[in-house]
Amino acid sequence: MKNAETQFAAVPQHDGKTRHAVARLLLERGPVTAAVVAEELGISPTAVRRHIDALVADGEATTRDAPRRTQRGRGRPAKLFLLTDAGRARFGHAYDDLAVAALRFLAQTGGEEAVRAFAQSRVDALVDRHRTAIVAQVTPAERAKALASALTREGYAAATRHVGVGEQLCQHHCPVAHVAAEFPQLCETETETFANLLGTHVQRLATIASGHAVCTTHIPNVQPSSAGLAGKHSPDDGGEPA
Repeated sequence: MKNAETQFAAVPQHDGKTRHAVARLLLERGPVTAAVVAEELGISPTAVRRHIDALVADGEATTRDAPRRTQRGRGRPAKLFLLTDAGRARFGHAYDDLAVAALRFLAQTGGEEAVRAFAQSRVDALVDRHRTAIVAQVTPAERAKALASALTREGYAAATRHVGVGEQLCQHHCPVAHVAAEFPQLCETETETFANLLGTHVQRLATIASGHAVCTTHIPNVQPSSAGLAGKHSPDDGGEPA
């Protein structure tokens, strides 16, 4: 029984490795047919189609018809498979390295203020299109929830929860965490902008960039001011920097 359980538990891991190998071949050789993938990997065409179908269902691969170079009858043209942008993302990008290099250059040529100006410009662009909907809310909890919804739409997987005398804004994903680990100005200006947008003092309790699992911001349960439309808070208002 133990051996059977061990074998059963190993199946998903084996499937995962095989699917990754299929995806890599689509990356390196695509557009390519399932038959070619099966031949290259030495596995059955049925197994290859199962993995490709899963990649397509997850939005990581797509299909196109192979061009007809010869008259081979009236059958359907062969299907070619290739990865989508989402599928290529599983193999990583050099975007973080490029962003860090660019900010290092900016710091060397323009100094601290240039980096902070860039960080402020970035977070302004992030929240400005949601500003009206957020400041239209009356209570801190409502504004925090609206901000969380806006951040989720921007890829931050955010949510709020009520704790004690306030709200906690939790961002479960940070697309720039690796860059912010070297340039905490990204986290600092984000915190300042949240305070300005919510119209109240906020405190950053934790960030993914500093090694925590979630970016957590405390929002006290006080009536927000009209500062969400204009005005800035000092850098110290952000609490613990990233």
